[in-house]
Amino acid sequence: MGRSLRPDRRCNGLEVDIVVCVLPALTWDRLATVWTPDAGALMVVAGLALAYGLGVRRLHRQGGVWPRSRLWWFAAGLMSILLVTVSVVGVYAGTLFWARAVQNIVLLMITPMFLALGAPLTLLRDTLPSPARQRASDILHSRAARLLTFPVVMTAALIVPLYLVYLTPLYEASLRSAAVGAAVSAGLVIAGFLYFWTRFRLDPTPRTDPYLISIAISFAEVIFDGVLGLILWLGPLVASQYYLALHRAWGPDLRLDQIIGAGVLWIGGDLAGLPFLVTIITRMMHEDQRHAAAIDAELDAVEAASAPRSATPASSPTRLADGHHRARLWWEDHPELAQRFRRGH
Repeated sequence: MGRSLRPDRRCNGLEVDIVVCVLPALTWDRLATVWTPDAGALMVVAGLALAYGLGVRRLHRQGGVWPRSRLWWFAAGLMSILLVTVSVVGVYAGTLFWARAVQNIVLLMITPMFLALGAPLTLLRDTLPSPARQRASDILHSRAARLLTFPVVMTAALIVPLYLVYLTPLYEASLRSAAVGAAVSAGLVIAGFLYFWTRFRLDPTPRTDPYLISIAISFAEVIFDGVLGLILWLGPLVASQYYLALHRAWGPDLRLDQIIGAGVLWIGGDLAGLPFLVTIITRMMHEDQRHAAAIDAELDAVEAASAPRSATPASSPTRLADGHHRARLWWEDHPELAQRFRRGH
């Protein structure tokens, strides 16, 4: 039987007479049946869902349109919170190192990515009164906001949290205290959201850095994930006194448990980054297409504007080498395109 230390004298939401919460062995049939009523997670998810739903409803009443895909992405983010808090992962997160690793990587990489794809800040902007919207815009585009969302800062926001959690006493504190554990979970979600918010640029952002910077940050994140994984794999046991006190007689031993957790943080973090890269590349391609379409529209407008000025097929004939003249093409007089397409005569 496994035991989970609960200083608040509660075991899966029920009052107990002992401090140690005894958990049965994790078996295949328990993967889908065991759960825990995490009141904090349920309240957060319910509050975010209510706020988002009311925002969409108000926008519709104002005559606006909200993409259904964003609604589904935000809902997926909320569901991912429930997946790692009230399901089997949340139940065994205080007993198994690898379960806590799954919880942390989802809260840092998956949940905020889905929430950012839901564009909640755009929804908030579109439903705010005009004065509040202007104040929010001023804050968003302030110098301080630009500095805080500098790519190096956002890289640290994605990489540093897991190092702080696992290489400091914060990890064991989050196991022993429900309040500290909740604060760590919230911090991971916030840090991840700040990163994905500034990288996706679905919502208004203080900066418009090139998407290639986001790809570079992703490669840096892969490297640092690997370093943390190696440290946990080959280094000393983390929170060993806590786990030894559980006297767990089933499942992997402490070393193997930590090795599995290291693999989750390493490989799981890299796999979680793949949807991000796909989204970034897709948005980059769409942005290039929009830019090309805008250039084509501008060129068409220039051509249309120059055509009525000449009754002949050309204007401003150009003298050729053999003494004959040819009509000048419209783009040869365009201030920007002339330099790009100029031909020697």
